[in-house]
Amino acid sequence: MSVQPDPGKIIERLAITGPLVGFYDAPDPVPFAPLVEPKERQCVFASFRDWSRGKTLHLTREKHGCGGGHLVGVETMSRNQMVEFLCGKEGLRADHDLMNLWLDSTRSYEPANDHLLIGPLRSDQYDYLRSVTFYVNADQLAVLCMGATYYSRPNDLEPIVSRFGSGCMQLITLFDDLEAPQAIIGSTDHSMRRYLEPWMIAFTVTRPMYELLCRWAEDPGSSLHTEFTDSLIKARGGSLAFSQQQRPEAL
Repeated sequence: MSVQPDPGKIIERLAITGPLVGFYDAPDPVPFAPLVEPKERQCVFASFRDWSRGKTLHLTREKHGCGGGHLVGVETMSRNQMVEFLCGKEGLRADHDLMNLWLDSTRSYEPANDHLLIGPLRSDQYDYLRSVTFYVNADQLAVLCMGATYYSRPNDLEPIVSRFGSGCMQLITLFDDLEAPQAIIGSTDHSMRRYLEPWMIAFTVTRPMYELLCRWAEDPGSSLHTEFTDSLIKARGGSLAFSQQQRPEAL
């Protein structure tokens, strides 16, 4: 069994208060209890407060929540219906042809097991972890971006991307390779942002990138521990955690 690395130094240094959320593809949901199930056509992120309370969202082919169902390989709309919904109703592309081109370029997640679970990190289930999401503010995101590029070479897979797609796609299907270190700046799907705090930005990483970030945090010479971060923390009054004092009207 693989050993889950400890993100403690990242959380402490950056004063991350939001939950670290894992996306798991597992054969047995029992170790993830307490579980919550999605209501019909319910957005994955409606469970955000449950994640903060230690609960895990449990998705299956029979109970997959939102209308897309692409996380579990279930299509609940025809192609024409999907295009009309995304383009005609939601206004996500200028015309149907562009929406079709985007759909042609996307792929659904193909689960290896019968259960997808989204919720708090479980160290004893690390073998089934596919991605980790940090919910952070802009300052914390900036430092994490430095960590995500710390070990990268110019010819490596792009370490950080930001791509159009639903919030749940940004958790898993928009990566180039889940077996490579990569991060996605997410929560840019404004239809799901109502479930988050206004300041929250998602920084979702593959398991290999998560391991590199934890390794970066252990390196005393990395920017996490140097003057660059010290000066930012000082400018924010001693902590990068968002506070009422940092609201624009208070400045």
